[in-house]
Amino acid sequence: MTDPEMTEREFDLTRRSFIDRVLMATAGAGMAAMAPWASAAVATEPTKSNPVRLGVIGTGDRGRALIQNIAKTRNCTVVAICDTYAPHLAKGRALVDAATRSFADHRAMIDAGGLDAVVIATPLDRHARHCFDALDAGLHVWCEKAMARTIADCSAMVTRSRAAGKVLQIGHQRMFHPTYLNALKRARAGEIGTLTQIRASWHRNNSWRRTVPADATDRQINWRLYRDSSAGLMTELATHQIQVGNWFLDAVPTRVMGSGNICFWKDGREVYDHVALIYEYAGGQKLIYTSLLNNARYGCEEQIQGSKGTIEPELGRIYQEVPAKVLALQRMQKDVARGHKRTVPIGGATWFPELPVTTPGQSLGWGEYDETMLQFEGFGEAVRAGKPLPGLLAQAYHASVASLLGEQAMDRGEAMTWPTNLVAI
Repeated sequence: MTDPEMTEREFDLTRRSFIDRVLMATAGAGMAAMAPWASAAVATEPTKSNPVRLGVIGTGDRGRALIQNIAKTRNCTVVAICDTYAPHLAKGRALVDAATRSFADHRAMIDAGGLDAVVIATPLDRHARHCFDALDAGLHVWCEKAMARTIADCSAMVTRSRAAGKVLQIGHQRMFHPTYLNALKRARAGEIGTLTQIRASWHRNNSWRRTVPADATDRQINWRLYRDSSAGLMTELATHQIQVGNWFLDAVPTRVMGSGNICFWKDGREVYDHVALIYEYAGGQKLIYTSLLNNARYGCEEQIQGSKGTIEPELGRIYQEVPAKVLALQRMQKDVARGHKRTVPIGGATWFPELPVTTPGQSLGWGEYDETMLQFEGFGEAVRAGKPLPGLLAQAYHASVASLLGEQAMDRGEAMTWPTNLVAI
C-alpha cells in the first residue's frame, strides 16, 4: 500500500532504486536463459500516458491487495471492478476512483467495454470460466495462481490464450523479486555447487476458516476448505514454492508421492490440513514439501541445497558449507597414533550431534520490494506489445500441474508420474 504521505518525488526515487536492483539481479547471460522475461519487463520505463485499462474480477482480500498494487504502477489503471458479493464490492469501491464502474456480474463488466485486460482474483474453480470469457471477448488476462482447479482446465487456458492471440499471465510474483532473482543468478553461477535437494514449507497455526456473515454461506466465504473449489494447501500455498523448485532446478518433476490428512482441524473441511510430498526430478534431485495448519515455527521458507552451500531466498541469505567437526573418538585415535596426550573428560561427550549450521551467512539483498507491483508493470508492457513476457506462463502452468498432481498422489496413496499430454510451451 502506498504511504499517503509519500510525495510523488519520493515514490519515484523508491521505485527507481527498486528497478535498478532488479536490473542488477538479472544482468548477465546466465539469467537471460533462466528469467528471459526480466530484461523485457524492466528495460524500458513504463509511462503514465495511455495506461492499460484493467477490469478486476473479484474484490475479496486478494483482489483488493492487487488493486492497491496496480495503483502504484506507471502503466496500468483499474477502470472497472466486479464481485458477486456486495460487501466485497463495496470494499473494492473504496479503493478506486469514484468514476470506476462496478458490476455484480463479470460478463456485464466485459460486455460494457472499455477494457484492455481483466485481472482474475476469484475462487480457484472459477478461474478457467472467467479466463475463457475474457479471451473470447478479445481481452488479455492476468490471473491469480493457481491457474485452475483441474489440469485439463490449466491446459485449456494455455490453448485458448494462444488461439485468441492474447496475453495470459499468472500471479507468481517471486519471479519478479530481486532477492529471488539474485539467488537464482548465484545458484546458476555455481556458488552453492550442484543442486540436489530443495526443502520447502509453508506452516501456519490457524484454522484458515473465516467467520461467515449472515448474508453469506460457508462455501462462499470458506471456499478454500472445499474440494470442488480448491485443493487447499496445494493450490493456495504450495504452488508458489513448487514454482521456485522447478525454477531453480530448471526442470519439471518426473513423479510425485505424498501423504495428506485432515490431521488437526476436524471441523467439516474437505481439504487436507497437513501435507507432505516428495517431488522427484530426472537427475535424482528432489523437492521435499510440507505444509500444515497447526504449527508456525518454521513458517514459509525454501532451502536450496547444493554440494557447496545453501540458499534461503525467503530469508535473503546464502550459506557456504563448512568442514565437519572431528569427532572426539576420532581425535583421540589420532592422538594415540601420534603419541600425544591430553585430558579426557570423564562422562563428557564423545559424539557431537550434527546440529544445523548457525552461521549468519551472507545477504542476498533485502528490502521492502514491491514485486507484485512490478509484475503488473510487466503485464502492462506485455499487453501493449501484444506479446507475453517469455517464460512466465510455462513456469505457472507447470507449477499448477505439479500441485494438482501432488493432490492426486495423496488421494490415491501412490506415486503419480508427470503427464505426457500437457501443452508444449
